[in-house]
Amino acid sequence: MHWRNKKDGFACITTLAQQRIPFLFIISYAQNKIFLQTLDDLDNDIFYKLEDWRNYPVKKRDKICHFSKSPVDFSTYKNALDTVIEEIRSGNTYLLNLTFSTPIETNYSLKEIFTYAKAKYKLYFKNEFICFSPERFVEITENTIATYPMKGTIDANIPQAEEKILADKKEMAEHVMIVDLMRNDLGIVGSKIKVEKFRYVEKIQAGDKELLQVSSKITAKLPKNWQDNLGSLLSQLLPAGSITGTPKKSTVDIIKDVENFDRGFYTGVFGIFDGKSLRSGVMIRFIERDKENLYYKSGGGITLDSDAKSEYQELIDKIYLPF
Repeated sequence: MHWRNKKDGFACITTLAQQRIPFLFIISYAQNKIFLQTLDDLDNDIFYKLEDWRNYPVKKRDKICHFSKSPVDFSTYKNALDTVIEEIRSGNTYLLNLTFSTPIETNYSLKEIFTYAKAKYKLYFKNEFICFSPERFVEITENTIATYPMKGTIDANIPQAEEKILADKKEMAEHVMIVDLMRNDLGIVGSKIKVEKFRYVEKIQAGDKELLQVSSKITAKLPKNWQDNLGSLLSQLLPAGSITGTPKKSTVDIIKDVENFDRGFYTGVFGIFDGKSLRSGVMIRFIERDKENLYYKSGGGITLDSDAKSEYQELIDKIYLPF
């Protein structure tokens, strides 16, 4: 196994990219654990999908899936949210992504969930964890880097759902803050920053219901030989702004104090460098194994205008299997 700490991991990413060797990378939320392996030597119990890049066959489900969840109680959630609101009122954060770990039960194995899940970005890692994420982190083609922050979720079956989510002032404020943060992040590594699409809506399958999610596309130009500094480039962009908040440094410190679990690889990133270009996803919609138990990690963005019951419901709505 090719595990690295933060310093060595990003240095190894740069070394492989300088040699234009295709590889997979998995970076934890805190960046203290980095897994790297060349695609030619990839272990046979690691599977990935990044849009049309994949290393496993497509299969149809052949049995009924049973799925149950036991989310944190509302009072515990509200206590954490109230702490975040006080930090916002004190000016220490403006937007914070508050997440919780939820015990789940299912008759499906992690590998089966991964195989059948419908998502643009998927990862199965050694029967330890999976993600089936709708959210890109960054993609780099030629010398253009693009990121797609995703903020804003609504049940697609609500009448006029798209109009409601786009008109929601709280969701608009949250999205604008993340777009501004990601513009600043891309400005650290590139030039000619541009918001190419602002608040466009995509439909995703969330178990037995459909959700609408709001994203934006932001691009920047990189130096011609960006591959020669890829590790440094990624380290400057992490952790992803969409799953922390803004301002990033103080918000990360608050998250550490207010959340009741270690995020681990949840809300980290994974990706593939194919020798020329790069694709990566944010590890949300995440299930982790701890001995014989499974835990689903989920959450959402908190602002001064957040309603505790609505945010709690969003956390629960994001606990699903996308079949």
